[in-house]
Amino acid sequence: MTYQQALDYLASLNRFGMRLGLSRIRRLSELLGNPQDAYKTVHVTGTNGKGSVSALTAAALSASGRRTGLFTSPHLVSYNERMQVNGVEISDEDFARMLSQTRKAAEKMMAEGEESPTQFEVLTAAAFLYFAEKNVDYAVIEVGLGGLLDSTNIITPVASAITNVTLEHADMCGGTLEGVAEHKAGVIKDGVPVVTAAKGMPLDVIRRTATEKHAPLYVLDEDFFVKRISQTGIGQTLSFDAPALSITDWRYGLSLAAPYQMENSAVAATLLAVLAQKDASISLNAAADSFARTTWPGRFERMDIGGQTVMVDGAHNPAGMKALREALDSTFPTEPRVFLLGILHDKAIDEMLDTLLRPEDIVVATQPDSERAEPAERLLEAVKKRVRQAEAEPDRSRALARAKQAAEGKLLCCTGSLYLIGELRARLEAGKEACRNV
Repeated sequence: MTYQQALDYLASLNRFGMRLGLSRIRRLSELLGNPQDAYKTVHVTGTNGKGSVSALTAAALSASGRRTGLFTSPHLVSYNERMQVNGVEISDEDFARMLSQTRKAAEKMMAEGEESPTQFEVLTAAAFLYFAEKNVDYAVIEVGLGGLLDSTNIITPVASAITNVTLEHADMCGGTLEGVAEHKAGVIKDGVPVVTAAKGMPLDVIRRTATEKHAPLYVLDEDFFVKRISQTGIGQTLSFDAPALSITDWRYGLSLAAPYQMENSAVAATLLAVLAQKDASISLNAAADSFARTTWPGRFERMDIGGQTVMVDGAHNPAGMKALREALDSTFPTEPRVFLLGILHDKAIDEMLDTLLRPEDIVVATQPDSERAEPAERLLEAVKKRVRQAEAEPDRSRALARAKQAAEGKLLCCTGSLYLIGELRARLEAGKEACRNV
């Protein structure tokens, strides 16, 4: 199978959509020899922040000398981003080879009378297989959706994290906030430590589940604490305390500048401290060095292009928009703002716009490259109720050009969907390179 054939195969699996459940992934992994059992795993779920926590944790483990895999989703530009070892994305050749082996197992499943695995199940199994082949010591595994019935939940991790819980994907996770919390808490395993920044009722659900499973629980602002020492436009310095883990005033720099990354880094730091209890090679000093260097594309990412500041952020739900608005207000309190905005139609669009926009903001509405995209003209109708100046441009290339023109002397922020910002970020990177070559 070539790389293009692997992509074509993945595209063909889209017809099966999203189907929660563990029977297919369990059988698929069995046929591959249960590769997920060949190394230690760390499991990360949550409504927002799980990608950042996963990236920080994986980078720190690598910096501690542990060979570390990282599985995340979705990707911004290519599927290769989803599978990394020590920060290096899987090659096209290895990706094609992993998909070829996984496809053979999937076809054997179907020959036995089983349902076809979904696209995400195939990717998950391929990642498990890749990490086993690369002899990783640890693999940090980000949940795709929910937790309880997510394809990644066949692992038995050495530690888990639940970043936070808000009402998203409720239609697939019980229909209520409590149902969503129960799905997130589904990653908690018997006796396995869990770290969380959840609050309110979701925390009650997590606490109850942890108690039932005799899983040690570490809660933000109860068992671990973080505060900012200083902040600049490109990073921040933080102080971390975890009395239960004998850590006092551990200071580290964080290259992720958004205020919400304080919480994410604290969750990652607690995960590492928990792991260090049983693995003396894991070092908080190494973690401090890695935290200062770790980037996570598309998460309040600053790109300076030809004298213009562009922020790229994958906020795609109300909680994400709230975090983005707070980050903008904190980091750029006085700059006028232009938004290039594209949102999926099944999101809480009105709530997201109410959270993000001010009447004086300028908006260019476009649409992500997804069959679930809200049409640009329809998004414009909603935007016009909230700002005085807005326009629609469905073509993303032209929309970016219009937004950049409108943002001369202003801050430009591209947001609304990860399906959108991956493409925009690639175009912006090309523009940055063009400016370097002038």
